[in-house]
Amino acid sequence: MSVPKGKLIIIGGAVDMGSNVTIQEHIMQPDHIKFFEQGILKRIITESAKHEGSLIEVITTASQIPELVGDEYIKAFGQLNVTNVNVLHIKTRDDAANKEYLDRVRKADIVMFSGGDQLRLTAIFGGTEFLQILKQRYNNENFVIAGTSAGAAAASTHMIYRGQSNEALIKGEVQITAGLGFVDGVIIDTHFVQRGRIGRLMYAVATNPGILGIGLGEDTGLLITEGNCMEAIGSGLIILVDGRNIVATNIYDVELGSPVSIENLKVHVMSIFDKYDLAQHKLIIKKTAKVEEGVFITAPDSNLLQ
Repeated sequence: MSVPKGKLIIIGGAVDMGSNVTIQEHIMQPDHIKFFEQGILKRIITESAKHEGSLIEVITTASQIPELVGDEYIKAFGQLNVTNVNVLHIKTRDDAANKEYLDRVRKADIVMFSGGDQLRLTAIFGGTEFLQILKQRYNNENFVIAGTSAGAAAASTHMIYRGQSNEALIKGEVQITAGLGFVDGVIIDTHFVQRGRIGRLMYAVATNPGILGIGLGEDTGLLITEGNCMEAIGSGLIILVDGRNIVATNIYDVELGSPVSIENLKVHVMSIFDKYDLAQHKLIIKKTAKVEEGVFITAPDSNLLQ
């Protein structure tokens, strides 16, 4: 398989933009929507070939309040001096086949998937020409795909779409389906630290120990280049769950509704500037050069996996 020329940025979310806060709260208190991940949004711009001159298409399909979410993205990118920002309110599979939308995604430098319900993304885009164009551009061009919350969870080949955190290590409580397939060999969960989702990520990995579980905290993301070089960005933590060395589990023996046991599951913790090589399964921990008032002002070299 050829190495993708594009870049994938997956973000754990901050305010959920359509699922964490109720629709009524958004309508009554629109100021409650804030972009705490502005540093990550800046990184998205930096990674694009055209920087502030980039043409951005925001896809609000996952959200229940797409117009409000789209407006907030336009404002947030505008604060970063990026003004060529459009919104695609794709709500059905017919919308995804709209020729105008296909032409727009062919011209974009950055495509950004908002948060909400990841199952809407796979059900609407799965098997479409729209998704084929995104994959072709990601594989063959200097093209940026970014996703926050649901947009991040749907980015991988395998996707968690349901599962309560407090019952995650009960057989049958976590539901997995096919994602959009921009990155292989991983499964992604979001709002991870804040919502205590370690159990459901462990369960997902135990069902398929060959994939790496990625738990993204809020205001935290991963920049993925060359298809397997992952750099931690943002202010929070990333939890990696590696099941390749599982010695034993009863997940295939117990009845539905029974607790699951797993022996020898490996866990890594990443923070800003750390890097992970998916091909070699190697974590490289970087030290920050200096911190002033909680802000990282000097970073190590940005070359991945020296």
